[in-house]
Amino acid sequence: MERLKNMELKKTFLVLSASCVLLALLLVGLVFMVCNSISSTFPTGGIEILADGSAIKLETPTVSQQSILSMFGIIQIVSCIVLPMGGLALSGILYYHIKLKHPIAALHNGITRIQNHDLDFFMPVRSDDELGQLCAAFDTMREELLKSNQELWRQAEERKRLNAAFSHDLRNPITVLKGTVKILRRGTADELAIDRLESYTLRIEQYVEAMSSIQRLEQMPVRINECSYSLLHSELEETAKILAGALDLSVSTPDNGTIQLDHGLFLTVAENLIGNATRFAKSKITIRLEQKKNFLLLSVTDDGPGYPVELIQNGPKPFGKMKEDSAHFGMGLYSSQTLCLKHGGTLTLENRKGYGATATASFQNKTEILSNF
Repeated sequence: MERLKNMELKKTFLVLSASCVLLALLLVGLVFMVCNSISSTFPTGGIEILADGSAIKLETPTVSQQSILSMFGIIQIVSCIVLPMGGLALSGILYYHIKLKHPIAALHNGITRIQNHDLDFFMPVRSDDELGQLCAAFDTMREELLKSNQELWRQAEERKRLNAAFSHDLRNPITVLKGTVKILRRGTADELAIDRLESYTLRIEQYVEAMSSIQRLEQMPVRINECSYSLLHSELEETAKILAGALDLSVSTPDNGTIQLDHGLFLTVAENLIGNATRFAKSKITIRLEQKKNFLLLSVTDDGPGYPVELIQNGPKPFGKMKEDSAHFGMGLYSSQTLCLKHGGTLTLENRKGYGATATASFQNKTEILSNF
């Protein structure tokens, strides 16, 4: 039976047809033998001529015996027709059950599941014949379709994350611009406020152009330039005042020197961390900027309740809500982590006893960063 399952369809059909017809012919021969054997026991009637020339009249069969003999003749004629046809019918039934039934059922089930958008199944391959190869090809097609759907889903999720990060990262610069506009309306603006308005407007323009041209957040370009610590200090201080003006702020940075980094990327991360600390701080935010070896470390500490244990253990996730804040989707920390990785650094989250939550972003100090994303 196993040999028939792995045999080619045409060869299997010929073998089964020939075998069943041969069996039918053997049965026809058996029927003839049985009928002739039984008929030979009945009287045939007529005259028997002996060797000496004398004649003896043989016993004539009775009416019932003649009926039986006629029935045997009919049986022989019918068996010559019915048994070969039955053999062919039997070969067709066997052919269907051995070669066609299971592959057709498997293919039908596979098509039904695909129509129901269910691709998480395995197509069984029961033989090595043409239908077995067809089932294997169907399963390969299912796997490719599953990969295609997963890739489309991944791209949709990536685009969703990109759009969310784009919207989130624009909030803080817009808040800074609104604060600067208020200063201008009050007529208390100085040259620094106008410079800040110009730089943030240019930065938003560059950010929109960059986000519009990429497909993934990890593809955001890194542009390295030289920045002084005094400039970073003033920008951190001004940003903190606008985003968290009602809180007690402390900003510390190195006094002198410069560093090579992406200025816009650094500010985006800083604004995200400061904005996040502002939402949960009770009264105080501490911002610390320091250089350790070849990395620039930006630490933002608040005196709030601290990060959830799950967030610290698993790291920031896109659209991961913190507590019950429906307005906060976790994109700030997630995009900050991604941008730190782009800059050769990391984002570390921790809770310090007596202080609250601390987020530390590191940026590699180098003239050129090659991205592997």
